[in-house]
Amino acid sequence: MKELWDLFFTFGRIGGFTFGGGYAMLPMLQKEVVEKKHWATEDELLDYFAIGQCTPGVIAVNTATFIGYKNRGVLGAIFATTGLVCPSFFIILLIASFLKNLSHMAMVQHALGGIRVVVCALLILAIFRVGKKTAVDKLCVFLMILTFCLSVILKASPVIIVFGSAILGLLLPVIRRKAQ
Repeated sequence: MKELWDLFFTFGRIGGFTFGGGYAMLPMLQKEVVEKKHWATEDELLDYFAIGQCTPGVIAVNTATFIGYKNRGVLGAIFATTGLVCPSFFIILLIASFLKNLSHMAMVQHALGGIRVVVCALLILAIFRVGKKTAVDKLCVFLMILTFCLSVILKASPVIIVFGSAILGLLLPVIRRKAQ
């Protein structure tokens, strides 16, 4: 039971102190889940994150569910997911009750602007960490740049890009073997 509550409170801390969603949460997940608790390896965390992006729902919730399930089964998944969601639920409830009346205040607008800047920095950090781990050769770097161009310049659907990347990922070992 102690391990279940550890999952709950660890993911509660992550959910309560990370702003900006799943991507901004990646550095904190890495520190807590990989470095401190050893509930997953860095590769496993990146895999859970990738799967969390491809499955319906919020990336952070999906990742918490995977990690909780890996460590303590269904109960672990429930405790980790509930721990992650609870702080956001109560914070949003509190903010919603006050923000309507306070949103016009300059101090509130400046605070939200500051939070947006920090979230942007955390997203850039997550991009670099994931990029270093996944862009392991010239082909992967090319695919990363191609995906970026497809999404930014051509405005390609993320669904098509993800499915295309999955198919390409399945074919890459075959292509590499034939090239040798």
